[in-house]
Amino acid sequence: MIRRAPIEISPPAADDVTRLLRAWRDGDRGALDRLMPRVYGELRRVAGRFLRGERPDHTLQPTALVHEAYLRFAGAERPRWRDRMHFYAVAAQVMRRILVDHARAHGAGKRGGGAPRVPLDEGIDAGVERAADLVALDDALEALAAMDARKARIVQLHHFAGLTVAETAEVLGLSVSTIVLEARLARAWLVAALRRSPARS
Repeated sequence: MIRRAPIEISPPAADDVTRLLRAWRDGDRGALDRLMPRVYGELRRVAGRFLRGERPDHTLQPTALVHEAYLRFAGAERPRWRDRMHFYAVAAQVMRRILVDHARAHGAGKRGGGAPRVPLDEGIDAGVERAADLVALDDALEALAAMDARKARIVQLHHFAGLTVAETAEVLGLSVSTIVLEARLARAWLVAALRRSPARS
């Protein structure tokens, strides 16, 4: 398994991000504009994870993906942010939704349709399948969420948002050992589901 470096934010910066998130939650619409410069680098890294392995001329590049996520945040009602990790987790979910919507709009659910490729290593895949069609992966995650919402949430936080096992455990209020076990079970379920996916046949 490839190890990822954890999200590195110094305590003062983390405190500042949390303060701005709470201000935004409490109705200060300008807090979002003050927040973005502080979180932009991390959001761009998350966007890069989604787009890694894509063709160079893909319509959405990391910067465009972050900007599209910003527009969705700006148009949302007052969010109920808890802290910076919660924000990054939701941001990753928003980016995934943007890419899935984009792929579906371009008919990428069909085999060879040019859908974004999402690496399944680094905690989800044991090495059998190295990439999955984003639409097929989204379908698999939705199916997993319907069966076991917690396991799907662990995948979203640990793989897509890039949170460490410890950070994922903190966000979900679970033990590290529970996260490790359920991440393994979720990985096995997703790999099996993707193998059965028509998009991969």
